[in-house]
Amino acid sequence: MLSRRAMLAGGLLGGLGLRAARADVPTIRLGSLPFGTSTWEAAVIKARGLDTANGFALDAVKLAGNDAARISFIGGQVDTIIGDLLWAARLGNDGQAVRFIPYSTSEGGVMVPGDSPVKSLKDLAGKRLGVAGGPLDKNWLLLRAQAKDAAGIDLEQAAEIAYGAPPLITLKLEQGALDAALTYWTYCARLKAKGYRQLVGAEDIMHALGVPGDVALIGYLFQDATVKEKPAAVAAFARASRAAKDMLASDPSTWQIVRPLMAAEDEATFEALKHDFLAGIPRRSTAEERADAEKLYAVMARLGGARLVGKGDALPPDLYYTGRNG
Repeated sequence: MLSRRAMLAGGLLGGLGLRAARADVPTIRLGSLPFGTSTWEAAVIKARGLDTANGFALDAVKLAGNDAARISFIGGQVDTIIGDLLWAARLGNDGQAVRFIPYSTSEGGVMVPGDSPVKSLKDLAGKRLGVAGGPLDKNWLLLRAQAKDAAGIDLEQAAEIAYGAPPLITLKLEQGALDAALTYWTYCARLKAKGYRQLVGAEDIMHALGVPGDVALIGYLFQDATVKEKPAAVAAFARASRAAKDMLASDPSTWQIVRPLMAAEDEATFEALKHDFLAGIPRRSTAEERADAEKLYAVMARLGGARLVGKGDALPPDLYYTGRNG
């Protein structure tokens, strides 16, 4: 019988051998927020071995918040994060090339209580409207544009606006301190499960502004240097991401991997989050995405100016990752 020391030595050498065997496998470090939906996709990739099958290792790095994610991404501590198309475009136009892989078309919308008398954008005049984010939030800019076009009102002047983080805005709506709230899609889904009604969705606003398709305004961001340094690993990550989404869309059992991460306190909340996640899976070509994103960018650049978009008056030419970047 082997001695305890021999077994320990064998185990150590076995571990070293395993690490050595994996030393040549490239790693993609994904920076994710504790309650971000990228943790859902990462969990599926790991549980179903989609990283290994595609020839890379996924390392999910937990980050505290959006600011930490951006700092880690810019500083190279992580290879990719879920980020905003506008921010990626601004970085590119300011000289720091970034590649964008569409992640979701689910954005959010304006939520009101189920029995609210607010039935249209015009009814928001004189109401207390909470806005998740700040005055340059992309959803707010789009809503303002649509309110001017469809209802002839400037919401910034016509309504009583309160800016805040999504959890706070959602809470204030539930407490009755707000009449309506413009918030992100995961919070909209949770409110729907409680009987709240969506007055207008971000996708409805985009269509009303002349964009025919649903545009992904959030996506995986990669620095151009990373794409050039390990092109095969980035391409493999893109394939694994798509495969994970396809599994979630076609195999209900896959949601058992994700459900513990969703903080869904009841079945209605789980189903609402699941429905809106699946509805947001991008299905269009890169060319279609870019064409519609250009139209929205023009609207937001007009409303937000240089404070929002920086030096550029259009999306950087190589913003979208095609598998051929670099």
